[in-house]
Amino acid sequence: MGSLHKVVRPSYGGQAVIEGVMIRGRELVVTAVRRGEDEVALRTKRFVPWASRWPILKRPFLRGVVALVESLIIGLDALAFSASQFAEEEEVSFSARDLVLTLALAFGLTVLLFIVFPALVARMLSPYIASNLFLNLAEGAVKVAVFVLYILAITLFPDIRRVFQYHGAEHKTLNAYEAGEPLQVERVRPYKTVHPRCGTNFILLVLLVSVFLFSFFGRPPFLERVLLHLAILPLVAGVSYEILKLAGKEDAPPFLRYLALPGLWLQYLTTREPDDGQIEVAIRSLSEVLKEEEKNVAG
Repeated sequence: MGSLHKVVRPSYGGQAVIEGVMIRGRELVVTAVRRGEDEVALRTKRFVPWASRWPILKRPFLRGVVALVESLIIGLDALAFSASQFAEEEEVSFSARDLVLTLALAFGLTVLLFIVFPALVARMLSPYIASNLFLNLAEGAVKVAVFVLYILAITLFPDIRRVFQYHGAEHKTLNAYEAGEPLQVERVRPYKTVHPRCGTNFILLVLLVSVFLFSFFGRPPFLERVLLHLAILPLVAGVSYEILKLAGKEDAPPFLRYLALPGLWLQYLTTREPDDGQIEVAIRSLSEVLKEEEKNVAG
């Protein structure tokens, strides 16, 4: 599988949406959504990365936080477009108010599930665990367990399983492209549904890095523990991004590759084997990005 001489190509990322795939290029975001057996809706939007406008945002550790916020905004917009393809209204979009409220709700649930609840468990276990290291490890284990159980719970819904199939189609397409394969269904199909730059890897790394960084703060009481976790969250996101970026390189040190392995394993829960129609949608999205970027270069 793959070419004898691997082609070094630009890195692209994406996201599965409702019955479709979003691929993000350098300054373009293309979302492809299957509306029927023979119809795929395409939308191309321009998005200039904030770091292109303000170069200071390209600095290591800072760029990870910026990339996370950008990805959330772009991802929500792509989800809104995919939902609009199956709604009675012609267009479903996020106003600035909707976006702020959605992000606030998502952040609140994240804090509740991955900071407040694990900190509460750590408080309950504190009298029984003398070592600060083991207490922090126990808190980290709760975070990972909550994340895995959440993924297992949502896979019970058929619609989510289809999103996971499109997630697999996105990864197969990117893997094939990066290996220099032509973007054809039969050439993309054999590739894996896991990818080293997946957001699943990032989330799991955030959970693991938070355990390591928080170990420097000893054994604070419950409220202080929650506030400290919130305070170091940008640093955790920045460090996790840098690790993920380094681990995805061909010449990455072995220990970084091993650190990224749990995220790759977890992707077997967040991806499913896609059918040819779903692969075709992912190919349409990436192909449109490549075509538009070639036009911009030629122009």
